[in-house]
Amino acid sequence: MAVSFNDEHDAPRLTRAVQWLIAINVAVYFVQLTVVGDANMLPALGFQAHRLSDAWWTIVTYMFVHAGFWHLVMNMFMLYSFGPRLEHRWSAAEFTKFYLMCGLGGWLFHLVFARDALVVGASAAVFGVMVAYATHWPDDEVLVFGVLPLRVKTLVALLVGVNLISGMATSSRGSGVAYLAHLGGMAAAWVYLRWGSTAARIERVRQHVNVEPDHPDEAGRMVPRQMPRSREQRGGVDDIVARSNAAVRRREAPMPTPPRRASTVEAPRESDTDAVLDKILREGIESLTADERRLLEDRSRELRDKR
Repeated sequence: MAVSFNDEHDAPRLTRAVQWLIAINVAVYFVQLTVVGDANMLPALGFQAHRLSDAWWTIVTYMFVHAGFWHLVMNMFMLYSFGPRLEHRWSAAEFTKFYLMCGLGGWLFHLVFARDALVVGASAAVFGVMVAYATHWPDDEVLVFGVLPLRVKTLVALLVGVNLISGMATSSRGSGVAYLAHLGGMAAAWVYLRWGSTAARIERVRQHVNVEPDHPDEAGRMVPRQMPRSREQRGGVDDIVARSNAAVRRREAPMPTPPRRASTVEAPRESDTDAVLDKILREGIESLTADERRLLEDRSRELRDKR
């Protein structure tokens, strides 16, 4: 089974939690083959309801021991195919918690519906991972047996149907496959994702809310943070700001001084000059005041400059 991704940037790699889970399963199987043996390992780590009070740890350890080589290979391959991308989206800690909860869901279904049958393997946890993957990327394709293309959501729906029918058919007489444990892992994933989706909505709201105070002396207020603007919005707003700044610059620029009209400025000075000259003719130059003498000097200077 191979998975093809629609977004090449989300291509998976062997993430930390997936790597550790695969390593633990392989290590346990190695010890099972070389040191302990199947006859001792399976009862010691596998779960059976009648041994719950004496071997309570098997609630967790059952998902790390496998009944055979191909049982291990298939589970680890599916974990490798679907787990890393999910862990990358969440985190190593969140993915590990989800994985273990799916495994516990498989144990619970097996305890309720299958009772004393021995259950081993990571299938319940791995099937839960597949449900989570199908929730986030339902239209990604997998090649079943390397040739049959199926969308992930279709594959998961088929697995639910097959395990439900097979589990109901074999629950009374027992079977070598823990179909109901598989369903328990999927059900635990569904419950977890429903709770997680609510938490994700709360987290998104929290990310868009500013709880920092506007001023150091004020308490924080629930004020929405500014959302990123699209390129079109940024262009329109920037154009408005530019035109506004240009208008402000024009308003603040100094107004040009209007040209001085000769009739309004020169006429009063000529009239004053004529009055001073008439006074000289009547009373003599000694009768002029300091202001009148200054007026004559200024007028004389202006006339010389015009020549």
